[in-house]
Amino acid sequence: MNDAAPLLAIKIGNTNLAFGLFRGERLEATWRFETLADRTADEYAALLLPSLERAQIPPGAIRAAALVSVVPRLVETMRELCRTCLGLEPFIAAAGVKSGIRITYDDPRALGADRLVDLVAARARYGAPCIVVDLGTAATFNALDENGDFVGGAIAPGLNMAANALHQFTAKLPRVDVSAPDRALATNTRDALRSGIFFGYVALVEGMVARLRREMDLPHVTVIATGGLAQLLAPHCPTIEHVDMNLALEGLRLMYEMNRGK
Repeated sequence: MNDAAPLLAIKIGNTNLAFGLFRGERLEATWRFETLADRTADEYAALLLPSLERAQIPPGAIRAAALVSVVPRLVETMRELCRTCLGLEPFIAAAGVKSGIRITYDDPRALGADRLVDLVAARARYGAPCIVVDLGTAATFNALDENGDFVGGAIAPGLNMAANALHQFTAKLPRVDVSAPDRALATNTRDALRSGIFFGYVALVEGMVARLRREMDLPHVTVIATGGLAQLLAPHCPTIEHVDMNLALEGLRLMYEMNRGK
């Protein structure tokens, strides 16, 4: 490890919560846990502190924390965790903070901070133009033009959400675990569900990226996938050029640096 004081990045998604420990620009360690909105700060501390101990990082050595959340209820929970366990006030990525990206949205403040941190890291790591496909509880598509400006995107239900909805809102269809089938032509109901859900989402990703590229009218647009299901889907999506599971954590680090002292 280098001698830079650590920064703790915290991304709270609808399904998973990720902690990332940075020293300078280097991501030293990551830990992921299930997101439970009813957990208290003490309960999350019981998950985080042993992880820090295994990494040989005293909580008091952490110089800063940066947080982004799509679960509003947990923002205050994480703020309490940072105050009581780390002795600091976290930087919160939210509407209106400096990102270095011009947002051409009807209401720029309506763009989710989780989408924005992905874009900040994607531009820094892969350049612009680019499209970030975040395959989590929801599937989001976010585009930067050749100037690095956010020019729009799309939001769809996530793959697991669709699978659960099929089971919940039909009388006879079973719940299935999402995985890549060997073939699309299924000969039983369970495999037919797996095929339709999985290959349907492959087609969603391929089709949406193709449509966005046409509308951006650029010769080449780099495509980056992130989110909990990115590694499952990417091998079946030729349009995806990079898979970056820590994109949001890197974006949080960069946004913290941009806003430090403000």
